[in-house]
Amino acid sequence: MNPSPNFDELATQLRACRICRDAPRYGTALPHEPRPIIQGSPTARLCIASQAPGTRAHASGIPFDDRSGTRLRDWLGIDKATFYDSSKVAIVPMGSCFPGHDSKGGDLGPRRECAEAWRQPLFEALPDLDLVLLIGQYAQSWHLVLPHRRMLPTRMVVASSSCSRQASGLCGHRALIR
Repeated sequence: MNPSPNFDELATQLRACRICRDAPRYGTALPHEPRPIIQGSPTARLCIASQAPGTRAHASGIPFDDRSGTRLRDWLGIDKATFYDSSKVAIVPMGSCFPGHDSKGGDLGPRRECAEAWRQPLFEALPDLDLVLLIGQYAQSWHLVLPHRRMLPTRMVVASSSCSRQASGLCGHRALIR
């Protein structure tokens, strides 16, 4: 049996990754300097599987460093300190860098080459996950629709804009991270 990969080593390698700028497999190269953003540790029990960092996260290096992060923390019922405690909460976006803007000024979707290169080893390095919160269509498709993807945790919750502010589907998530 192979041991789980070391999350800290993978995160260091990911933060140095430049696939999307230097060797893009899909579309044009990333139009700005990559700044991969990820959070986690082998002890994390909750994982936020999100899309990709936005412009504010790209500028600060902090995931969910905007109104969506405030809304997500409120929805989860956890404070900022707990949310950013990597020993409790992992944040693993489909694309670790801000992907740029489309012609209308909206954020582009996450880069496919990022998920293909990093997603499986990162999840293998998070052995204690009990719950994965899937945010957005890219994370949902990767984890739920594509049959060749293996998901390690036993529980997953799909988040969408139509979800209740009460987050009733998370059934005891607070106990997982405290």
